[in-house]
Amino acid sequence: MSQDCHSARPMNQVERTIAKEILPVNLALSFARRGIKTGILDTDIFGPSIPTLLNLSGEPRLDENNCLVPLTNYGLKSMSMGYLLPQTQADSTTGELPMDTTPISWRGLMVTKAMHQLLHSVSWGPLDVLILDLPPGTGDVQLTINQEVIIDGAVIVSTPQDIALRDAVRGIGMFQRMEVPVLGMVRNMAYFACPQCGTQTRIFSHGDSHHHVHGENHGVVAECKRLGVDFLGDIPLDAQVCEDADRGMPTVVAEENVERSARREAFLGVAEQVARKIGLDWH
Repeated sequence: MSQDCHSARPMNQVERTIAKEILPVNLALSFARRGIKTGILDTDIFGPSIPTLLNLSGEPRLDENNCLVPLTNYGLKSMSMGYLLPQTQADSTTGELPMDTTPISWRGLMVTKAMHQLLHSVSWGPLDVLILDLPPGTGDVQLTINQEVIIDGAVIVSTPQDIALRDAVRGIGMFQRMEVPVLGMVRNMAYFACPQCGTQTRIFSHGDSHHHVHGENHGVVAECKRLGVDFLGDIPLDAQVCEDADRGMPTVVAEENVERSARREAFLGVAEQVARKIGLDWH
């Protein structure tokens, strides 16, 4: 990691959902679009999605110190294992790039070596914040990162279901054992907002299925209160957010000029809380 980088903040993904990097990328873009020098490191070796989300491709060049130079789009620097894999070739007829489905089947030692390169051999330049997008779970990647870099704080992401929440609580416990501050928890896919009338429908269980009680007495918010962890907000289940991600223009950028975008405001609300917790100027 470049000595110019101020600090690292991991986003621990505890649920396996489509485009699980959507929240970390939109958080990073929220910072970058406000003039905060931001980088995002995709530490999901087996399922890198940052290149797709940021509409970037190609192998990074090396600087004079033989370090990888991050790829940049929308004012956000990024590095991902996806940039280092063999690149797919464009269709000779349409000129379009096919979906990248290159499998990565590595044993633990190879993963550790790859993580070491991503953590220590990237020329980030001066940064105010580096966001680490972690894979789901509490495994080798998380432990390696904690041993290799100084982490200022972790943001836990969970969907409303009990099974995802249990994993989220395990993630909180892991970071607490590693003496990493937990900045808070975000509830992803919290509700579906009708595009016609705006009515919010909570499609997934919110932890009250066994209690037959609605509200915030159970589920993510209740666990936050029990554990003394701040609840950072809800991210809606919205098809447009996924469409934005698929076309490589995340919602924070795609709806930058849209007046009163509830989708964008949801990401910005989380970003503002995180920024204030880690001492970044939010203006």
